[in-house]
Amino acid sequence: MSRDAVEGLRVLLSAYACEPGKGSEEGLGWNVAEEMARRHQVWVLTRTNNRAIIEDEIARNPEPNLRFVYYDLPRWARWWKRGGRGVQLYYYLWQIGALATARRVTRDVSFDVAHHVTFAKYWTPTFLAFLPIPFVWGPLGGGDAVPWSFWKDLSLRGKLYEAIRAAACWVGEHDPLVRRAAKRARVTVATTRATAERLRRLGVPVVHEFSQVGLSASEIGVLGRSTPRDQDRVRFVSIGRLLAWKGFQWGLRAFAEAEVPDSEYWIIGSGPERRHLERLVGALGMADRVQFLGYLPHHETLQRLGQCDVLVHPSLHESGGGVCLEAMACGIPVICLDLGGLATQVTPKTGVKVSAGSPTQAVRDIAEAMRRLGTNRGLREEMAVAARSRAQLEYSWSRKADRIEAFYAAASKINGPSPGISNPAQSI
Repeated sequence: MSRDAVEGLRVLLSAYACEPGKGSEEGLGWNVAEEMARRHQVWVLTRTNNRAIIEDEIARNPEPNLRFVYYDLPRWARWWKRGGRGVQLYYYLWQIGALATARRVTRDVSFDVAHHVTFAKYWTPTFLAFLPIPFVWGPLGGGDAVPWSFWKDLSLRGKLYEAIRAAACWVGEHDPLVRRAAKRARVTVATTRATAERLRRLGVPVVHEFSQVGLSASEIGVLGRSTPRDQDRVRFVSIGRLLAWKGFQWGLRAFAEAEVPDSEYWIIGSGPERRHLERLVGALGMADRVQFLGYLPHHETLQRLGQCDVLVHPSLHESGGGVCLEAMACGIPVICLDLGGLATQVTPKTGVKVSAGSPTQAVRDIAEAMRRLGTNRGLREEMAVAARSRAQLEYSWSRKADRIEAFYAAASKINGPSPGISNPAQSI
């Protein structure tokens, strides 16, 4: 195919995590690839492990501008990896090993811009920093941390997790491969203000803020369908891995304090904190009002979400918060802490943001928000309309692709709109 026959740029995408129909990192990699392939010629370098599900999706929904290149470490070098065990080390080695594959691709294709999408952590390297291609780095997260006033309220496991995470950030910030990426990136994008500040300390002079979460047109359509809800009972829900920093313990304490009549609380997810949370529910005398539904497939989680009235998501360092966006698209108000990516995602019209001064204060304010929303159906319905509208207008992938387009234009020095933003709080 001749260059003149191709519209747009030739883009090399680095997406270690990339799977259709998934959320989190996998969904980010896939959605950016799919959306930008509607505008440009896109080559995606990803794990061989993702190949089957990607090729099944492409067979069902062909995209002529989207090509995939697969790489994994040799079998002898990855025998020790099982699921999530050792994933960070494996990712690091994968970035080093993928460089040879990337160089081979660049010998055959003259790329205009490269884009590192996943993993979306500012303290991990990317092979794109070693290629002679202008590249966009991000959106990157991982710079938010648990406020010191909340440490004392974490379980021992939670404290250990946060200490290891802080150490990993420090090591990553001093990694010469990460610093090379910071130096070489033409455009650097952060998901939150805290991550942007850490990137500036790495030497990146200009950092653009931009949320990594979004919804496809089909997801917006499915989530926007009205779901019958129990008119006789108010149902609160929290969804996610049961980890200390997710803050489910504060949601449960607030639920007990709020004493909303005819209400119940669903917890959807699995993780190491479940036993601790179950003991807390028993101590609070709420065993008959709280249900632990465990891990559910994504489609079933969304069905359950649609049966709820309020999402409670008191996470302490959430770069994106995809479940909050899904709740908004369902027309469900969100109660969250005024931290991380949720600080810009949730507005006073779509939910309640609670300041994170201390655990005691946060529990008190979450309880007040639960009482306010749980006893005022009119307010819930008003917020539902605003939440659906914000999710559809501000977080659709087609809208977000316009901003990524501007990043590509700036990185490749092709005339186009500036990727800068005048007010970070309005970034999507």
